[in-house]
Amino acid sequence: MRNLIRENLVYPQEALQKGIVGTVSLKYTIDHKGNVTDTHIIAGLGYGCDEEAERLVRLFKFEVPKTRGVKVTFHKEIHVHFRLPKKKPLPQKPIAQYVYSPVSTSSKPVERGYSYTLTITPSDNAKKSDDTSGKRTIDETSK
Repeated sequence: MRNLIRENLVYPQEALQKGIVGTVSLKYTIDHKGNVTDTHIIAGLGYGCDEEAERLVRLFKFEVPKTRGVKVTFHKEIHVHFRLPKKKPLPQKPIAQYVYSPVSTSSKPVERGYSYTLTITPSDNAKKSDDTSGKRTIDETSK
């Protein structure tokens, strides 16, 4: 039952925007065929959470025990918990970038020479304590 709730729960947009979390308590009735026929909210949250909890409970299907031909209805209670979804971490930018290219700054052919550019971007903690520019570039040319 918990897996069914976890897989089918759609957090209401209004509750998500306002950061509503909590628990909706419901009573529901199961008919002789195992279907949920009636739901009643005992304690709700509002902002669309109550309606979503009712929708989830109506998805339930139960196996009803044999009762010797007597059609029996069952009454149960459930608590549906609404918790804000966890935010996925954003991919981090690379800390260092290394560029390697042949030197071709003049029109004369160069026998041998390469340019190296190394850009280092400090992390947030290093930015606060190190420097304010945020980037360091080291250019080296060897011939």
